[in-house]
Amino acid sequence: MNTESTPHRAGFVSIIGKPNVGKSTLMNALMGERLSIVTSKAQTTRHRILGILNGDDFQLVYSDTPGIIQPKYELHNAMMSFVYSSLEDADVVLFVTDIYEKHDEEPVVERLRKMVDTPILLLVNKIDQADQAEVEAKVDYWREHLPNAARVLPISALEKFGTGELLDLVLGYLPVHPPYYPKDELTDKPERFFAAEMIREKIFKLYKKEVPYSCEVGIEEFKEDETIIRIRAVIYVERNSQKGIIIGQQGAALKKVGTWAREEMEKFFQKKVFLETYVKVDENWRTDPKALNRFGYSQ
Repeated sequence: MNTESTPHRAGFVSIIGKPNVGKSTLMNALMGERLSIVTSKAQTTRHRILGILNGDDFQLVYSDTPGIIQPKYELHNAMMSFVYSSLEDADVVLFVTDIYEKHDEEPVVERLRKMVDTPILLLVNKIDQADQAEVEAKVDYWREHLPNAARVLPISALEKFGTGELLDLVLGYLPVHPPYYPKDELTDKPERFFAAEMIREKIFKLYKKEVPYSCEVGIEEFKEDETIIRIRAVIYVERNSQKGIIIGQQGAALKKVGTWAREEMEKFFQKKVFLETYVKVDENWRTDPKALNRFGYSQ
């Protein structure tokens, strides 16, 4: 119970790092909820997703952000704007790397070196896949190359090793502040956003090469009553050839995506789901500012 002797703390915690280092897995581990989609493919996360963790005397607002890349087109620029805006309002930064990451000088590392007023916790993830000597070498490297980091912590987000200690550390850095969001909120995103993300996750898992990166999902209808949620979703691709791949022979591939996504949605929403999926061509949506705005890639 919150009393005057335990003041309420609240703040924003930005999770940043390169693609595929385990940011979304970490976010889900810290939240205890599956908010961010997780696949083995890089650049799966495209938006800034807030996860709101509440306690009697604290509110932690995590930001899971897209992996840091060199932008090649407008979608990438929008994704990177989510990363940098999350740094601007962060009370704590979780910079996630892993034992496999190659060490080249990145603009974001230079930026982090200049952030002397914001606590930075550097997390070396995936240590369950390395021996002790490798882990110690990575920790020593980052202590030297990001000396202003408050701590360098070896963790395994997948195995939840070190995440309890991490939570305690983060709470210690939060400012005394009333909650930013109602205490019963889990995220800032609406339900239809997560429905679209679940479909997109299954596309990443089922299809290969460039096809998943050329896809976006729009929810045209989301109707909920006491017993069922009815969802109509459109999968947008850039070319007719991609449309054929998504649909598959006699619609088999699209049916599989729909079945997998529906099962995931029923677990997430705790309710029966009726899902309809369609495929449309929207040429060059990744470079079209109007299309990107329609899909929510504007700040």
